[in-house]
Amino acid sequence: MGPERQGGMADRRRAVAVLAVGAVAGLVMAARGLISTDAGPGDALPERVIARVNGSEILTDDYLRLVAGLERDTREAADEKSRRHVLDRMIDEEVLVQRGLELGLAESDRRIRANVTAAMIRSILVEVEDRKPTASELRDFYEEHRDFFTQPGRMRVHQLFFRVPSSSEQQAAAERAKGVRDLVEPGQALAELRGDYGDSEVSPLPDVLLPATKLREYLGPTALRAAFELELGEVSQPIRSGTGYHLLQLVERELSRTPDLPEIEEQVRIEWVRRAGDRALREYLDELRDQAEIVVAPQLP
Repeated sequence: MGPERQGGMADRRRAVAVLAVGAVAGLVMAARGLISTDAGPGDALPERVIARVNGSEILTDDYLRLVAGLERDTREAADEKSRRHVLDRMIDEEVLVQRGLELGLAESDRRIRANVTAAMIRSILVEVEDRKPTASELRDFYEEHRDFFTQPGRMRVHQLFFRVPSSSEQQAAAERAKGVRDLVEPGQALAELRGDYGDSEVSPLPDVLLPATKLREYLGPTALRAAFELELGEVSQPIRSGTGYHLLQLVERELSRTPDLPEIEEQVRIEWVRRAGDRALREYLDELRDQAEIVVAPQLP
């Protein structure tokens, strides 16, 4: 989904959320004189401000975005009544937020605290995310973190599995595995014997190139170590695992490689932005902590 479409959806969601503030709450606020009326001669507002509530400004750009979101949602131009309705709901929202802060909800309600924290983090990161690294910055970052962008090697391994259902059957399973290994002729693919020998696997090993982390999920650590020691085409000796014996054959190996920057430029750019955001957030938090008076208990419970 493109940024413009995402922005449009966000505007529509915000418009619906603002309009969803209850009419009853609006009436109550109006009765109490909390909702301001049109500005009088002595209350002139700057062009960038559409309303002021107890000194807090509601920006014209925010209002226009919500009107645009409403128009996209309804697929028709907003008339004067609809535009006033949008502004009234924004004022409702503002007085409710102000009242909530007066009541200390930001300190006592965990959900509100989490939302405020998330909003603050987002406001810090948005400036970094909007800035694109220069070509030289991207190249320097790539060169400095080549190891991070290195793609791990992969292997394609064939397997025959011999289950050990109980300790009393361990020897028989080991002998079966060894006997089958002796049947494999030089250059023969182990997969050719799968239909006649071996037991079914709970999670059959895919016949594709897999990284070590994925192979470990299918083989377990012991069998994986044995697979790494095989030469191309070689069949292992029977390998004991927690569930049985494995015969492994290395069919294909792809060494680890670091793609050139043009191949993964977008991936490098995303990582640059992510780390720049992390640094910006950490610096901002450090600054806030330096300015704050913080007292910590000498011993943690």
